[in-house]
Amino acid sequence: MKRTRTITILARTALALAFLVAGAIKLTRPEVFAVTIKAFGIVPDAVIGPLSIGLPVLEVAAALLLLFNRRPGLEMVTALLLLFVAILAYALRMGLDIDCGCYGPSDPEREAFGSIRQALWRDAAMLCCAAFLFWRRRFVPQTLEP
Repeated sequence: MKRTRTITILARTALALAFLVAGAIKLTRPEVFAVTIKAFGIVPDAVIGPLSIGLPVLEVAAALLLLFNRRPGLEMVTALLLLFVAILAYALRMGLDIDCGCYGPSDPEREAFGSIRQALWRDAAMLCCAAFLFWRRRFVPQTLEP
């Protein structure tokens, strides 16, 4: 049971730190993130500015809630991951050759679609961590919850 507790703490911390870093990077240069949002062509121009600040703030808030094991941190992170996967899948389907914007701008010489595919794999791994945390919450007695 101790190993499961350790894995839970590591999974929760890694997931929270991934979101905390991603949100913090985007908040340092929201104008760069706004360009990335615009490149996806999903939202109207009037929404891009507020979204370029609001989304990273939401990522940081979700990360902090998850890091300190507070509800609804896990739910927020999972919802954001599902949204990101949908957007990345849309970008691949549409043949967009753009940076995902997940952790700021990437290397401009990266192979076409490399950033999007890599982000999808990373998000899938993070969804596995979230699934484990949901499983842990559901099937491990609360008295043992870290």
